[in-house]
Amino acid sequence: MREYLTALARRRDLILYLVTSGLKAQHRNTALGYFWWLLDPLLGALIYYVIVVVLFERGGPGYGAYLIVGLTVWRWLGSTIAGATRAIVGQAGIITQVYLPKIALPIATVLTGLASFGFGLIVLLLLLVTFFGIVPGPAFLWLPLVILSQLLFSLTLASIVAFACVFVRDIDTLVGHLMRIWFYGSPVIWTEAMLPDRFRWGLALNPIAHFLAAYRDVLIAQRSPDVTGLLLIALISTALLGGVLVLYSRHEHRIIKAL
Repeated sequence: MREYLTALARRRDLILYLVTSGLKAQHRNTALGYFWWLLDPLLGALIYYVIVVVLFERGGPGYGAYLIVGLTVWRWLGSTIAGATRAIVGQAGIITQVYLPKIALPIATVLTGLASFGFGLIVLLLLLVTFFGIVPGPAFLWLPLVILSQLLFSLTLASIVAFACVFVRDIDTLVGHLMRIWFYGSPVIWTEAMLPDRFRWGLALNPIAHFLAAYRDVLIAQRSPDVTGLLLIALISTALLGGVLVLYSRHEHRIIKAL
């Protein structure tokens, strides 16, 4: 295990290359580039705002800011997991030419998503200040903890998905459907007030619900998030990630054969 981690550290240059090339490839041949990280959830927010507020007359005050934050946060998780399905399979050419611990590939996918989310977050903050009059307060200092918790969770889930897709390629399609169910089953476009009481227990078991609440607490309500919940997710993710590292280190040869 120690040798595996040492080999992973030695290939950090290749991980950095994969991250930078991934960032370039995301918006290659597009006129607006990384602004799509805001424009995409912004256009989505406009559609859902019309449906929820105009047609169904739900949402309430501040729903616009609530919606744009939710869609921006979800985009990080959604794009990361979608990219993880082909993180290893799609890099078969590199794997056959250069040795690197295979977990480096989903790690690069997650870090690429983190870098894109960082840019989108900057634009999101400008939008909140300009259009919604929400100026970050002292609670903003909790933001690194929220991001770190989501990063650990995303890294663990992406590594599992990437490993599974090597051996069962159909998981790629299945993940897309599961992510869609997860999206509509999470308070991204709907508020907790819209959820019947008999289903509220599900929010406590939904990690993305904790992340969404934390971002909205910090960025919109300007209060401290549920630190206990975030730390619990981070600790569980770290423990699972340790197990995933063992899994990768023991099955490196099987991954190469499966490709």
